[in-house]
This record gives sequence, structure tokens and C-alpha cells, in this order.
Amino acid sequence: MMKGEDVDMYDVIIIGGGVSGAAAARELSRYKIRACVVEKEEDVCCGTSKANSAIVHAGYDAVPGSLMAKLNVKGNEMMESLARKLDFPFKRTGSLVVCLSEEEMPGLQKLYEKGIANGVQELQILNREEVLAMEPNITDNVYAALYAPTAGIVCPFNLNIALAENAYTNGIEFKFKTEVENILKTDEGYELYTNRGTLKAKCVVNAAGVYADKFHNMVSEKKIHITPRRGDYCLLDKSAGKHVSRTIFSLPTKYGKGVLVTPTIHGNLLVGPTAIDIENKEGTNTTREGLDEVISKAGQSVKNLPMRQVITSFAGLRAHEDGSEFIIGEPEDASGFIDCAGIESPGLTSCPAIGEMVAEILRDKLSLEKKEDFIATRNGPVSPEALTKEERAELIRKEPAYGNIICRCEMITEGEIIDAIRRPLGARSLDGVKRRTRAGMGRCQSGFCSPRTMEILARELGVSMSDITKSGGKSRLVVGTNKDTL
Repeated sequence: MMKGEDVDMYDVIIIGGGVSGAAAARELSRYKIRACVVEKEEDVCCGTSKANSAIVHAGYDAVPGSLMAKLNVKGNEMMESLARKLDFPFKRTGSLVVCLSEEEMPGLQKLYEKGIANGVQELQILNREEVLAMEPNITDNVYAALYAPTAGIVCPFNLNIALAENAYTNGIEFKFKTEVENILKTDEGYELYTNRGTLKAKCVVNAAGVYADKFHNMVSEKKIHITPRRGDYCLLDKSAGKHVSRTIFSLPTKYGKGVLVTPTIHGNLLVGPTAIDIENKEGTNTTREGLDEVISKAGQSVKNLPMRQVITSFAGLRAHEDGSEFIIGEPEDASGFIDCAGIESPGLTSCPAIGEMVAEILRDKLSLEKKEDFIATRNGPVSPEALTKEERAELIRKEPAYGNIICRCEMITEGEIIDAIRRPLGARSLDGVKRRTRAGMGRCQSGFCSPRTMEILARELGVSMSDITKSGGKSRLVVGTNKDTL
């Protein structure tokens, strides 16, 4: 890309490979454009997008008239069609917001009215008997609940990866392990100084999650401030997955939608998150206090939670901007710099609409022409468990690797892991394989399968076992040998 001091000019550079950046990339790939996604990690879906509630929100919580409300409802409406086109799992399960007393009813009514104002369809307030008939494990103290049938659950990893793969197939470049260190405005657009050299672009999309304020503030005098808001979660085994069949919320507070209990798209049970404002933009450690709060608050809305079935805990960061609103568009003093900042909940739900909005801004700004050969669909990985016995036998006959079980907890085969590595923007680490296949996500949490997955990664990538990482960077798993020779 470099020749002396000359650097090729992109039409658009997108900073960040999470769902917002990937959705923008996919929508831009509809046009005749030279665009690139730069991501400081070794893969897409390594920040906020990988650690969240995996909920497709109905849209009753956002302030009526806000961009957040508009994009939440629109993103929800787009999700089903997008899931079909890009072949990722999505299910419209519905959600309940639990009200515990008559005194709380005004708050529930207000939530209902906000939902109606936002255009959320089919909202209803249910009485105690109706709620218990739907969800027998709701707390005995339930008084009423707001029911939103349009809410759903999704796999955030598959969504993010599907968007990125489709963008890549349609000609968008991706540069991993590329960290933007500084941005300068030029007569032609912007120069981005990275740890791997200089990049130039007419326009920049700032989809950098918790770091979006840092990049915005490099080019604009009108400063923004993002607080990383940490959310702790507990993930329960699939044996607990049917404890509830819908997402169960408590009444929201100013810090968010509170601790929820939800089935996951893959059959587990998820409990969380907390909402703790921190300073560290990499502070994804769980705390004892945080997990205790999750367990205690979840038990207020759902009874008999089988917390002995917890298989792991984790924390994610939400990019909370001081104005509690999505910031999408150009700052007044930075033409061609498109913010995609403050994307906290319901960012995952909104991402299809965010991508569309960003692409429309750039379409008009750069007078982009639509391609005739845009590929709107993507085939996801082959899932042996979704096949009939006969289809599976035929698959194994053609590809014997699909008959070799590597991860016994999730029944993931060598064939699936090979596919995850060889796919467009394929896996390069244990976590990359895990996000694409679920190998290592089961009860043993990769205790048994990680060495075998590492062997496959090393073989497919043509590198040494000592070069394989958990999640890129310095996260090597083999750090030495205990014998000089074997």
C-alpha cells in the first residue's frame, strides 16, 4: 500500500470491527467504493460486540423522538430479514418487564406509553395470572408485566461475523492488528497514523466503541466524553436453558435496563448485567461484588434460579456517552468524519439501521454509485447438528473431518473448526474459533478441547503451536517447553 511517502487514498476508512463498523461496511459494499475497516485486535467482534446480553430489544425503553428510539425499532424490524440473508441465528422470543407492586405500576405504564410513542408493535400490559401462565418461574411477587412480543435473541458473534464476511466478499478490505494512534485533517480528507504505517481516506467512520470519544476529539473542537460502563454476567449450562422462555427484565433505572434473565440462542441461560461506571477502557474483569449483585437482583424477578449451573462469568463494556444518546453523523467542524459513537444498548439491535444510516450519509457525500453485482446473501457454516442422520452420514463420507468430534461439550467437529479457519476473515486464535463454532463454550470451558483446537489452528495456518494465542496479542498459550528434546 505504500510507495515512498505516497499512500493510496481510500474513499472511506472505518475504525472498528464491531457490529456498528461491520454493518456500515456491509451497507457501503453495495456501492462502487474503495473502503477499508481497521481493527486493533486480530479479529472482528472483540470489544463491546462480543460481551453483551445478545438481546434484540423491542424499543420501549428509549426516549421518544431520540435517534436511539428510531434506530432501535428500525433495527428490530430489519433483523429477521437480515438473519435469513446472512444465515445467522435469530429468534423472536418476546420479553417481559416485571412489576412487583401496585406502587410500581405508573413506571410500567410510562414504559408502555414510551413504547407506543416509539412505534413498538403489539405491546400489552399483562396481569399477574397472565404472566404466571406464560412464565411459571417468574417470582411469586409479580403484580403485572409489560409484554413485548417483538423482542428476540440473537448470536452477537455470528451477527458481527456475518456482516463482516459479507462486506469482505463484496470488496471491503480489512486490516487487523492495526491500531489508529492519531488522525489529522488534510485538504484531501484525513490521514490516519497507525502502528503499521499511514493510511489516507476522503472520509472516516468512527465506530471505535469505548474509544470513539478519543478519535472524535482528535478532529473536532466540540468534545464528547464516553464512560465505559461495565456489565458483569453469569452464563448457565444448557441444562438450565429452559428455566424461562422469554427475556425477563426488571423495571429499568437511569443506569439501564437492569439485571435480566434470558435464554440464549444456543440454549443456555444468561443472567446480568450490572451497570458500573469505570475509567479503564479495557476493564473487562469481573468482580465478586458485581457477580453477587447479578445473582441477588436476578432472583428478585425469577425464582429458583439454578445458579449452581453457572459455567462461566464475564464482563463487557458499554460505550455510554454523557448525553445518553447515539451520536451518528458529521461534527460541524470535521466534514467527512462520520461519528458512530455512544453506541450502548440497544446498539446490537440497532446495528442494521446504524449501518444503513452511515452508508446513506456517505452515499450523498461522495455521490456513490450502486454496484450491479452486490452479493446480498451469505452462507453460514455447515452445522452437522442441523442435518438429518442421512445428510450427516453423507457429509462425513465426503469430508471425514466432520466425523471427528473435537469439543465434546458442544459436539463440535474438526470439519467445523477447519471451516471457521478457512472462511473469509477466518479464525486466527482460540477465541476466534470459539466465536465461530462454539468449540470451548461448553461446560468444561475448553479444558479438554483447547489443545486439539490449537493443533488444528497450527496445522491450518502453517505456524508453530507456540504461535497460537487465545485472543491475539500477547495471549500465547504455549510459553515454553519443560524438556530440551522429546
